[in-house]
Formats: sequence, C-alpha cells, structure tokens
Amino acid sequence: MHMNTGATRHWLGPHLRGHLLLFERGPVASEIARAGSRLLLAAVVLEIVRLAAVRWLYPSIPLWVLLPVLLAFALVALPRVAGVTLVQLGLRPWRDWSVTEKSYFLQVLVIANVVFPIVLAAQIRNRLAQSDMVASLWTVFVPYLFFGFYQELVYRGAIQTALVHRWGASIGITLANALYTFGPLHWTYFASRASVAVPMFAAIFAIGLYFGVLFRRSGNLWLVACFHAVGNAYIVWSMGSMR
Repeated sequence: MHMNTGATRHWLGPHLRGHLLLFERGPVASEIARAGSRLLLAAVVLEIVRLAAVRWLYPSIPLWVLLPVLLAFALVALPRVAGVTLVQLGLRPWRDWSVTEKSYFLQVLVIANVVFPIVLAAQIRNRLAQSDMVASLWTVFVPYLFFGFYQELVYRGAIQTALVHRWGASIGITLANALYTFGPLHWTYFASRASVAVPMFAAIFAIGLYFGVLFRRSGNLWLVACFHAVGNAYIVWSMGSMR
C-alpha cells in the first residue's frame, strides 16, 4: 500500500522529519509572487553595494564592522525595495515554528559544532598557533557568521523566491544556485587553477543546492541562513581566508 507524505510525517515523528525535509509549512507565502521583479532588483542593488563596500571600504573598515552593517542594510533595504515583509520571505519568529523546524534546527547546530571542529582540527590548530584566539574569532569567525546570513537572505530569500515563482521550483532553485555558485560571491575562483576551481565550484553548488531545496521545502529562511552562517564561519576562520 502506498504511504502518502502526510502518513510518512506522522510515522517518523517531528525529530526525524526534518532530516528528510518533511516540513509542515512548506514554501514561502505565494502572495509575494507579484514582487518577483522587485526582489531581483533589490538583490542586484545589494550585491552592487556589497562589492563597492568591499572594494572601497575594506580594510579601512574592518570586517567585524563592515559585514554586520551590510547585513543590517540588507534587512532594511530588501523589504522596502521589494515591498514585502521579512516574515513573508521566511524569517518567521521562533514562536511560529513547528516542532519539526525547531528540532531540526537545534540538531543541525549541535552536529555542526561537533563535526566542523573535528574535520577542521588541523587547520584550526594552525590558525590558533598563528594568531590570538579571541582576536581571530572576533575579526574573522563572528563577521563571517553575518556574511553567511547575508548570502542566504539575498540568494535564497530574494533571488530564489523570485525565480521559483516565475519558473517553478526546479528551474528557479537551479538558476538561483547557479548565480550563487558562479556569480559575484565566488567568481574569484575563475582565476584559480582548475585543480582548485573545479572542486570548489562543485562543493559550493552542492551545498547551495541543499540550501535551496531546504528553503523551498521548509519556507524557513532562518534554517538555511543560520546553517550557512555557521559553516561559513568555521571554514573561512580555519582556512585563514579574509576575502
């Protein structure tokens, strides 16, 4: 006998459903479909501002100031330009989350904070040997938490939402992820050797695809933004990259 999605959710229980991307709420509100063009415009404006800020203000203004300000600007500008609310984009308050969302969120954060230090142990030891731990955490780890959140707000919250409403989930997620992977966030890898660029692009695309599907299935931008933020911070901090 065929088991439908609803029956599967009930059988698994709320603490396992998230790992199969079986969320109760689903995609973000359909009423923002008419804001698609404005969402894309807002995303373009934000990326122009980001590129200009990095080019002209960094390193005169340190990352621990620049990146939080950039995120704050995006959180204010995006709703104003696009004419939508942050809640409509998926930034719902904790009290409105389902048990599945809350459980999956906490589980992944715990797993990430165990797995990343183990996998990146050698790089982290080298990082700590080269610099003061508190200073490096404050000047690199913390700022890149904000930057990971910014990336999801722009590329999944704005761009993916607009493209999915225009062309459907499969095409919209794929196009948004292609822009995320090969666009201005990561285009410096085009100047790298193929032995570096190819695996990096493949990894970025794969992770981005997971974030895109997770956002589509859950409608919760907090999930992908926080997961991306934690991964971003660990990887950039441990590798010592400041770009």
